[in-house]
Amino acid sequence: MKLLLVEDDAAMRTTLVRSLGRRGLQIEACGDGRQALEKWQASTFDVILLDLTLPGLDGLQVLEQARRSGLDTPVLILTARGTVGDRIIGLNTGADDYLPKPFDLDELEARLRALHRRRPGSVVESTSSPYSAGAISYEKESGAIYYRDQVLDLPPRELALLKALLEKRGHAVTKEKLFDLVFPGQTDVQYEAIEVVVYRLRKKLAHTGVTLMTLRGLGYLLKTDD
Repeated sequence: MKLLLVEDDAAMRTTLVRSLGRRGLQIEACGDGRQALEKWQASTFDVILLDLTLPGLDGLQVLEQARRSGLDTPVLILTARGTVGDRIIGLNTGADDYLPKPFDLDELEARLRALHRRRPGSVVESTSSPYSAGAISYEKESGAIYYRDQVLDLPPRELALLKALLEKRGHAVTKEKLFDLVFPGQTDVQYEAIEVVVYRLRKKLAHTGVTLMTLRGLGYLLKTDD
């Protein structure tokens, strides 16, 4: 997904570029309304993440001019203006979604990906409801796991382990549950074998921005390195 991020706060802009980039998004960023409109007109983006308080042109002016010129890219407004009246004005001007600050990064990513999926002709439009952690996603219908846009090639046991953790993203999965999923019906396998699979998968995820954590007494958990 290619994203145009328009945010005048330099610290916030840097944080979002870093955090969303780790989650697999391609990001072009700017902090000025006129520059944002020029970039939007000159290039193709999948989603626009637009702040309202901007120098040059404010966010609503950018959005209004873009829609008037025929640009139909989905827009998520991200702003400290969180009243119902502000949301109504933004949506009536042509925004597709609205998320007030402060916000949760997981919710922001989910909203961005939802806008992308809903766009007609989007290559990620699917009924399979992918599970994701950062730049890694699992499409349950096809059984494929992706890192960014590439299929992640893993041995069957590591694949089964990663699928189980992605399905329970944000929750710890017990060692017992994972053992049953990774070694189904294999009574001749030592219980500790699951730790070997965890160790191998953890090493292979080291470059992805996703960490396989051990929670003592609870099990295992996927965490994004934001």
